[in-house]
Amino acid sequence: MAVLWSGRFQKELDRQVNDFNSSISFDGRMFAQDIQGSMAHAAMLSACGIISQADADTMIQGLTSILEDLQSGALQLDMDCEDIHTFVEGELTNRIGEVGKRLHTARSRNDQVALDLRLFLRDEVDGIRGQLKELIQVLLTRASENVHTILPGYTHLQRAQPISFAHHLMAYVQMFLRDLDRLADCRRRMNLSPLGSCALAGTTYPTDREMTARSLGFDGPTVNSIDGVSDRDFAVELAAGLSTVMMHLSRFSEEIILWCSWEFKFVELDDAYSTGSSIMPQKKNPDIAELVRGKTGRVYGSLVTLLTMLKGLPLAYNKDMQEDKEAIFDCVDTVRQCLLVFTPMLRTMKILPDNMRAAAAKGFINATDCADYLTQKGLPFRTAYKTVGELVAHCVRESLTLETLPLEAYRSYSDLFEEDIYQEICLEACMEKRLSQGGAAPASVLCQIQLSHEALERM
Repeated sequence: MAVLWSGRFQKELDRQVNDFNSSISFDGRMFAQDIQGSMAHAAMLSACGIISQADADTMIQGLTSILEDLQSGALQLDMDCEDIHTFVEGELTNRIGEVGKRLHTARSRNDQVALDLRLFLRDEVDGIRGQLKELIQVLLTRASENVHTILPGYTHLQRAQPISFAHHLMAYVQMFLRDLDRLADCRRRMNLSPLGSCALAGTTYPTDREMTARSLGFDGPTVNSIDGVSDRDFAVELAAGLSTVMMHLSRFSEEIILWCSWEFKFVELDDAYSTGSSIMPQKKNPDIAELVRGKTGRVYGSLVTLLTMLKGLPLAYNKDMQEDKEAIFDCVDTVRQCLLVFTPMLRTMKILPDNMRAAAAKGFINATDCADYLTQKGLPFRTAYKTVGELVAHCVRESLTLETLPLEAYRSYSDLFEEDIYQEICLEACMEKRLSQGGAAPASVLCQIQLSHEALERM
């Protein structure tokens, strides 16, 4: 069993203990970042006169060959190694000899693993942000297509006021734009290099941490060496940000599940993004949306795992912190997998505007506009509110709607009602009058779409 700490010990590690202690089965996926960090470290050691340029060149050439072989599949990870750091250093020494043993000068696995994780998660943040941008573009396209598609807006899952399907979609655009911004902020705080912190106290060698930070694309080195190796705030913050992404996806999924049901039938998912039943041939199930909703709890669990793992740890590094990787890896993998199928599901989803319009015609969602009509005629709003409430109760008893209620019935409740009430409570008019900033009127929604396109370009 390959280990980096054998000098102090007289006995080989028990096989079961090694399996329990080993992390290469999951941290092996960071091989590219580990090698990238080692190359930067070797170049810095040479620049600072700690090792020769020839040794640094040999190391970098050896590391390059290892990276190429791992990427091509010519080299496989050795699962008997304790971790990815042990594997890379051991393989390098096998290839270039004694020179490989100089690589770990002025470095510890503590700052090495902290570096690898920041590099890896930085790449994952960039990938997830790219997926979110694609999702937002799809939503903006679908919104642009449905600015005049009337949909009943809901509160308490009860029909409330007329809006457009575009207006509803634009609410999710705002959520995902905030997610983009939140992840960018998280990436900014993540983008500091712990390399050179060593075990916890720094090093006696004349290293240049600014050099390694710059060469690896960081904004600079971490300020405190203890914090450099023990900080996992960036992982917690990322898990929290991704939990919010999943919360938004889950809310959207819940609505899609409702909309697909025969009780709503506002949308129909493409066959490529639906499944059937093993016994009921008529079924077309929104399994993708249901799985996204279900996997949200999994991402929340990763956040709780990280917070719980860290809450009682003294400084600096403790082996407990090895538990950060499986949690945050599963977190990013789950989000990426969900976005991978959620976006094309929305892109191919069929909108059923006639069903939306028919649902909007029921439920008295123009009642507020009816009350506003009376208010504009001089009636105090609370009095108008009570009058329209009585009208609605009358309609319910007589199986009528406000649109089909005869004018004489209106006038029996208030002589302020005139023939123009029917124009005022037309659903299209109700929606188009909501011109307030951020409101449901088509002109307002088009402005929201334009502003969101501009915000997306800035991100």
